[in-house]
Amino acid sequence: MSRADSRPSRRAFIGATGAVAATGLTAGCESPAPKPSRRPSPASPAKVSPTGRYQAGITLPQRAQPNLLAVVADLGDAVAVGPLLAELGQAVLRLTAGTDPRLLGLPPGDLTVTIGVGPRLVRRADPSLPGAADLPRFSRERIAPQARGGDLLMQICAGDPLLLPVVAAALLEQAGHRIRERWRQSGRRGPNVPVDKDISAPRNLLGFIDGIVGPHTAAEHQRHLWLGGPAPVGGGTIAVVRRMELDLPRFTALSVADQEAVFGRRRATGAPLSGGTAAGDPDLGAKTPDGRYLVPADAHVRRANPNAVGVGLMLRRSYSTDEPAPGLLFISFQNDIRTFTNTLARMDDSDALLRFTTTTASATFLILPGFDQQHPLGAKMFH
Repeated sequence: MSRADSRPSRRAFIGATGAVAATGLTAGCESPAPKPSRRPSPASPAKVSPTGRYQAGITLPQRAQPNLLAVVADLGDAVAVGPLLAELGQAVLRLTAGTDPRLLGLPPGDLTVTIGVGPRLVRRADPSLPGAADLPRFSRERIAPQARGGDLLMQICAGDPLLLPVVAAALLEQAGHRIRERWRQSGRRGPNVPVDKDISAPRNLLGFIDGIVGPHTAAEHQRHLWLGGPAPVGGGTIAVVRRMELDLPRFTALSVADQEAVFGRRRATGAPLSGGTAAGDPDLGAKTPDGRYLVPADAHVRRANPNAVGVGLMLRRSYSTDEPAPGLLFISFQNDIRTFTNTLARMDDSDALLRFTTTTASATFLILPGFDQQHPLGAKMFH
């Protein structure tokens, strides 16, 4: 896939904002007309620190920004990985601080940049490290060679969509001839729907709340999300990035009841078909009086259930897409790649949702531990 083919559309970055001026009329000619009033501008989103034990853009901010651009690239064989990552980390610090002139005067707001390295680079550092394994191939994939795998992931998130291509251009310019872009994908998230105390998730293009199940507390993050131990990967995580096309016309043709049977949840509320609340675990053994499962045997919530699969939880930061086709940019974070691969292997067997998806890009990356001015990005892994 060429860069031109995968570049985000113009309308994904141009918002419709307008200032409304109201002019007051006076009763007497002697009184001057009041100055036009201006609608107060919305408060700028809170800045997200790029430094710390973990990279930003995974659990921070807690509610993912509405706009994302993922850029996947390859490194030349002779490129020194450590210096490149250190330079990119310094660029991230300047960009998020608003001091990099390549921002073109745009305020960074809640900008985050999350950087990961692919299996080839992990194996170069140490084949025994987490993240050294490539993703296997699965069914319902139509992936060009250019869109499978990759050495470098740059995940850029922000409330302001204008920032995405500007920041990507700055990072690519910083890397220069040392990297070659493979593909990129932009996406958007709709408004968050509350599903439980301090838990909310957006709807996907199929109309269902997406991302209800996952590690939500700090304790769950430690157990399921972050890689433990000391350097070089402690504080990192494993990301899976998959772009999927969705067959909207065929799904839309289903009745609401049939759509709910595909997911195993109520479309309006996200509650499992077995009853309870959206955040509650589905009762996979619940049956109707005539012996049918309330959550169908091929429902997505059953086939992907972590307890049924026997794996941990994955944190999802997925975004809806409209180019090159309506679909989903699926991004999951987990501290064991088997959390994803075992889940998808079980879904491959008979998940009703997969009948409406086709995967067109796929990659996995070791998200590097956090960094700061004294500890460069990737320094403990690539000396």
